[in-house]
Amino acid sequence: MIDRNSQRLRRARRTRARIAELAAARLTVHRSNSHIYAQLIDASGAKVLAAASTVEPELRKGVKHGGNVKAAAEVGRRIAERARKLGIEAVAFDRAGYRFHGRVKALAEAAREAGLKF
Repeated sequence: MIDRNSQRLRRARRTRARIAELAAARLTVHRSNSHIYAQLIDASGAKVLAAASTVEPELRKGVKHGGNVKAAAEVGRRIAERARKLGIEAVAFDRAGYRFHGRVKALAEAAREAGLKF
C-alpha cells in the first residue's frame, strides 16, 4: 500500500524534473501541521539562496500560530523580500507535491504580491 506522503513525493519528483529543464531559481515549500517553510534554491539545485519560515523568532512574535493561512502569507512576503535583495525577480514555484490550496496558495499569492514572478 502506498501512503500519502510517498504519493506526494512522487508528484514532487515529477515537478522538480520539469523545473530543472527551465534552469530557473526554485521557490520550494514545505508544510507541517504547525509550521510552513519556504526556500529559494539556485538553478543548479545545489545551494539555498534564501529561506523563510514560521520558526523564525521575529515572525513568531507577530503570528500566534505558524500553521495557518495568515502565517503562510507572511512567510511568502518575507521570502519575496529576501529574493529581491538578492536581485532575483523570477522563480519557478515548487509546491513539493502539495495541492495549490490553503496555506501553499496563500504563500504563493503573497510572494507574487511582494514582487516575485512565477
